[in-house]
Amino acid sequence: MNDITIALSKGRIFEDTAPLLKAAGITALDDPESSRKLILSTNRANVRLIIVRASDVPTYVQYGAADLGIAGKDVLQEHGSSGLYQPLDLNIARCRMMVAVPEGFDYDAAVRQGARLRIATKYVQTAREHFADKGVHVDLIKLYGSMELAPLVGLADAIVDLVSSGNTLKANNLVAVEEIMPISARLIVNQAALKLKRDIIQPVLDAFSEAVKE
Repeated sequence: MNDITIALSKGRIFEDTAPLLKAAGITALDDPESSRKLILSTNRANVRLIIVRASDVPTYVQYGAADLGIAGKDVLQEHGSSGLYQPLDLNIARCRMMVAVPEGFDYDAAVRQGARLRIATKYVQTAREHFADKGVHVDLIKLYGSMELAPLVGLADAIVDLVSSGNTLKANNLVAVEEIMPISARLIVNQAALKLKRDIIQPVLDAFSEAVKE
């Protein structure tokens, strides 16, 4: 009962989380980018890291396979927050969820005129809620990648996707026309684990909180 498991995804979130883990006295003994291991030991015998797909982090935490996890707000919006405690915005892996259209497409006019728009996105739930709030009728087309291609080949009128620098949009002659929400990574905790293991989880939460403030 004294062991804790933290679920992380490879790439930017892992890199941005490493200093926060270090502040909590936790260092991975392997680099997930070079190691094929999916369970990483740390310098603390009672703490292990598991490497999962970003979209799966909330599932591992919700069902108790991990006690804590770090997931983007985009993933949490799609997954829902049942069984999850979200104590902290870590302010890392920041970007924006945006609506983007081909250059020359009059998005505002299309919305005003009540046109039914075809939207390609990986973030179906987020897009559905956004356009419902605006009273815009949309057909949502679920894609898993290369979102920018959809309007260029006539699959969709617009896309909803994460934008950081905007370079990919620009390279494909798309422009961001509306921000849906700012995105950053959140610390999530299994609610049952927090009750049962509070004495070892709370110091980690406190260390993360202090590190984020600095």
